[in-house]
Order: sequence, then C-alpha cells, then structure tokens
Amino acid sequence: MSWTNELYMVYERALNTDDGKTMLPISHSTANAQIEITISDEGEAISASAVEKENAVTIIPVTEDSAARGSGINPMPLADKLVYIAGDYSQYAEGKRADNSDYFSAYMEQLGKWCKSEYSHFAITAIYAYLEKRQLISDLVKMGVIELNETNGKFSDKKYNNISQEDSFVRFIVSGKNGLCYTWLDTELHDLFRKYYESTLDSCGLSYADGKIGAVTYKHPAKIRNSGDKAKLISANDSANYTFRGRFSNKEEAIAVSYDYSQKMHNSLKWLISRQSRSYDTLTLVTWSSALGFVPSVTKSAFELFDDDAEDYDTVPKFSELLNKSLLGNKMKISPDSKVMIMGLDAATTGRLSIALYTELAESDFYNNLEKWHNGTVWRRYNSKLEKSIDDSCSLPQIANCLYGSEQSGFLACDKKLMGDVILRLLPCVTEGKMLPHDVVMILCEKASSPLLYEHESSHRKVIENTCALIKKEHTDHDNKLYYKGEIKMAYDPTCTDRSYLFGCLLAIADKAESDTYDRDERRVTNARRFWNTFSSRPYQTWKIIEERLEPYLEKEQWVMTKYTKHINEIMSKMSPEDFADNSKLSPMYLIGFHHYNALLWNSSSSDRNNEEE
Repeated sequence: MSWTNELYMVYERALNTDDGKTMLPISHSTANAQIEITISDEGEAISASAVEKENAVTIIPVTEDSAARGSGINPMPLADKLVYIAGDYSQYAEGKRADNSDYFSAYMEQLGKWCKSEYSHFAITAIYAYLEKRQLISDLVKMGVIELNETNGKFSDKKYNNISQEDSFVRFIVSGKNGLCYTWLDTELHDLFRKYYESTLDSCGLSYADGKIGAVTYKHPAKIRNSGDKAKLISANDSANYTFRGRFSNKEEAIAVSYDYSQKMHNSLKWLISRQSRSYDTLTLVTWSSALGFVPSVTKSAFELFDDDAEDYDTVPKFSELLNKSLLGNKMKISPDSKVMIMGLDAATTGRLSIALYTELAESDFYNNLEKWHNGTVWRRYNSKLEKSIDDSCSLPQIANCLYGSEQSGFLACDKKLMGDVILRLLPCVTEGKMLPHDVVMILCEKASSPLLYEHESSHRKVIENTCALIKKEHTDHDNKLYYKGEIKMAYDPTCTDRSYLFGCLLAIADKAESDTYDRDERRVTNARRFWNTFSSRPYQTWKIIEERLEPYLEKEQWVMTKYTKHINEIMSKMSPEDFADNSKLSPMYLIGFHHYNALLWNSSSSDRNNEEE
C-alpha cells in the first residue's frame, strides 16, 4: 500500500484520539497568531492582548487558494493578518500595502458569503459586524496592543515574537450567551466551515488516489512540518517548465486527487509529525504503526529507550533483560497484520518537499530488526549521566557525531545537515536489518586512530567506543568473519591470538603505564597517543619507538615497572616472532584489543596502585 493510503487511513482511525495533539479538521490548517481580540456577539470590541509564543499555534479555516497563497490576494475565511481584516489599516501603514482596500474587500466578501449561508454561526456574524465598522487597529491602539510612532502616527517598530505589528496575525474570541467561543478551538465552528466550503467546490473528476469521482483539487496544503513551512509534497503549478511536460499535456492528466483525500492525507501527516517526529536540520523523520500504537524511536540508543530502568543495569545479561522488557512488551501487543511505516521528509527546494525515505514493514519484523540492531551494537562505554561504564548500543546521532563531528564545548557535534544524511543512510541497518556500509566503519577506524584530533580525551574515547561497537556489528553480520575467525567478545579475551588484537593490547599498556606516572592533575599526551596513528600503519617499527620512550617512565616507580612489564611480557608471549615482526597495517581488531585491555587495566588500576604505595 502507498504512503498516501496509509496516511489516509490514519485520519479515519485517529480523528477522535485525545492526546493533546489535535488532528486538523478538513479545510483547516494552522498559523501562528500574534494578537487575539475578544468581541461581543453584538459586534463590539471588549478586550485584546498579545499572544504568548508557546500558545501561538492557531487552527484556522482555509480555502484551497488561501492555504497555498503566495503573493496574490487570497484571504483566509476567518482569522488572518491585519492587512486583510482591518478596514482602517491604511491609516497606520506605510509602504507597498498601505492601501489595503483590495485585501479588505476580498476578505469581507468571502466572510459575508459564509455568514449568509445555511452554515453560519453566531461567532462569524459577530466578527463580520465588528469588522464592518473599520476600527480594528484604532481599538487595538486604545487597548495598548498596537503601538504607534509618536512622530507620524504610523506603526512603530515594535514586534511580537519577531513579527512586525503590521504583519500580525489576529484570532478572535466571541462572547456569547453560553460563554466564550474560542474560534480556533470550537469544533462546531470547524464542522460548519467544512460543510460550507465543500458546498462551494465544483471541480469534479476522477481521483487517481482512490479511484472515486468527486471534487478534485490541484492546490495541496503546505505547512506540513510546522506552521511556517511553505514546502509542499504534491504540486503541479509549474506549467512553463518541466513538471509534467513531455509526458502529459496538462496538469489534469498528470495528477488528480480528490479534495477530501488530499485534506485527510496531509492533515494526518501534520498530526503525526506534531506527535512523534524528530528533525535534523531540513530532515523530518516520522514513524507510526497502522494500529496507531506506540512505536519506539529508531534513532536512539538502548539506554535512551530504557529511561528510568537504565539506572539499574550494569552487565550484559541485564542489558538483554531490559532490552527484552522495552521491546518485547510492545511486541506482545501487536496484531499479525499490523505494519510500521517510516518516512523521511526533506526539503527538495524552498517550496518543495521530497520523500527522502519511505519504508513499510510488518510490525513483528520491525521489532525483530530493532532488537537485532541494539544487540548487535552493544558495547561497554562510559555513561556521563550514570558516571560509570555500562553496556549500551549505538544511537544514529551519536554515530554521525563521531563520523563528522568536531569538538564544541567539550562535546562532539556535527553539522545538522550531515547528521540527517548519516541517519538516512544508516536507518535501513536499524529498521530493515541491512548490513552496515563498510566505508562508515573504515572512516570511524581512521578517526579512532587519530587521538591528536581531539583536545579532550573523552571525545576520543567516545569515538573508540562507537567504532568498536560497529566493528563488532559488521564482523557479526558477515558469515565469513571480516576481521577475525572467532567471536568478538565484550571484554578482554585471553584466548585471542590475532596479531592486530595483541598489538592493540600493547598500545593500551604503554598508554596506561605512562599516564600512571603523571601527577593527579597533570594533563599530557602520552607517547602511545602521540605515535598512535603511525603505530596503526607500521606497528613493529613504531612499537620500538614507543617502548624506548616508555622506559624512563617505567623507571620512575618500581610498582609501575613491575606491573606493566609483566603485562607486556604476557601479551608478547602470545605472538609468534613472525607476527610481531610483521610491519604491515593493523586491521580494525587492534582497536578492539586496545579498548578491551584499557578497560582491564583501569578496572584494576586503583587497587593495585594503593597496594604498591603501601
């Protein structure tokens, strides 16, 4: 089934869902209001105020033309900008639109038709009666909402949420016999406009989307990602260039979608985005199930999914237990025919949205693939929130930051556009169980092999942790085992005799031995880190240099000499002379060896040093 049908079905299922995020009615959109005014049911101004930014999003009735309006005169049916609804606008404005007579006339003509129809409402007749008096701005000035320039009596430079006064969007509250009618929240008013507007539509034809005969539209909604979004998913308004020419003679042949279908589909997408989307620069990622049940994030790490339960876990069995609890609890509730949809929307041009990614999966497959990803990328890593090392899987933003990030205030952060690109590329590995791109792993290996790129050791550690996790994931996914014939374990493997792994262990020993001789607050780059990159390419030759430079540090403290010489000898005994003398480039397994042995040394370091000093 296509994405359009899935979104259409969401509308039918979710119309009555009450979770604080409103499903827009047909023939309605949203706008950010800066001013609200209260009038009586007799058309008299009562009060007015500026709208707080957090309360600015306003549901408004729209026509096909006003929903897609650009530079022309296309008034909204009710709430709109001052230039459309204020009959006295020209007294206070300057510039191109100082004379707003055409705007105001078009607005009043349109509102008047609704007032006279069988779908009228006391609120709109009151608004029409009030606006006919042409005193909106003068009333707003008297109420202290609009501020004028003392010199010329025109609009001052005052702004509401970065919007100039003359461009302010106004919404209405009407005081009636039964209390206040907040027009943007009144469902009866919404329904009346929908019925009224449908009665005015006369374009009839075959809808290519559902095969039904009815009112067809060629003007589809914008404001999909947010109330200021001008980009559209469906558009055929370019008759001069190459939108459809060469295949069809006119837009009617190219695409025809019923007004009802288009409204429901777009409103569903807006609703889903407002509830459960994540944005990365211009990319918006939204995931939903056909049953509208809970769908876990596809970009987070397992720790982020666990939430409060994560405070307790510390071992691999605990990780697996919590992962099952987090995912399996939802798997038990799904029906056999339930699906999960994943959609990525990106800006193709200023006015066009592209579907950068769309996937439909059986919900059971989705959960199985998600579980496979988290189990596959689990690795021991330091968690700053818990202030200890835990087993956790990779999040996609985390991988992007390690791939292309630079240090900002001590943390790795990459360009948001790059992050969106990485997430789009790696998402099939999470949701569809596809293999990791090999070049991604190789780029991470290069980053991890260059510790001098990072000012903070914590940044380099994070890169190593994520690199090791993806090395393990890629190694496990290949039947022929890319880097090593055995299984890559989570902790130091004393049975592993892989050359690269053992050289990585030696690098960890040299790094820790030297740093253990530093004063408590001393921050210096060890020789192991200084020669790290060269060591990864020419290990035998570079190890001689590192070992020579390590000697003076070993001689500083007897316990350091004893402890680390023992560790070096232990690792060296596992290498054949041929392997040790091999100066060829190390495989990514050396990073696994470094991380494993580094963790082993740090875990035993404090107690060993205290015992030696005593």
